[in-house]
Amino acid sequence: MHIELPEKRYYSIGEVANAFKVNTSLIRFWEKEFDVLQPKKNAKGNRKFTPEDIKNLQLIYHLVKERGFTLEGAKTHLKEEKHKTLSNFEIIRKLENVKTILLSIKDQL
Repeated sequence: MHIELPEKRYYSIGEVANAFKVNTSLIRFWEKEFDVLQPKKNAKGNRKFTPEDIKNLQLIYHLVKERGFTLEGAKTHLKEEKHKTLSNFEIIRKLENVKTILLSIKDQL
């Protein structure tokens, strides 16, 4: 999944939810379930996600929503085969970017 976020240091939970096209409650739920997600919280409790958190969210979204893993399956997969999963995910993400570029070139012709 290709997400559109501006280049920033911190993203609000609303921006992240809109980029992934999910509810904010799902983002909060995944934060509790997955240890790799550690957004910063201010005094009011507002979550601020870093670009590293966004990458982890993309990986979790890919495993759970696109590949159909259960939450437990995704947790164990991340713990046992994180390096292999990350390299495969990076390849998929780069290929999707190339696909979007090629489709935009096709539309311009």
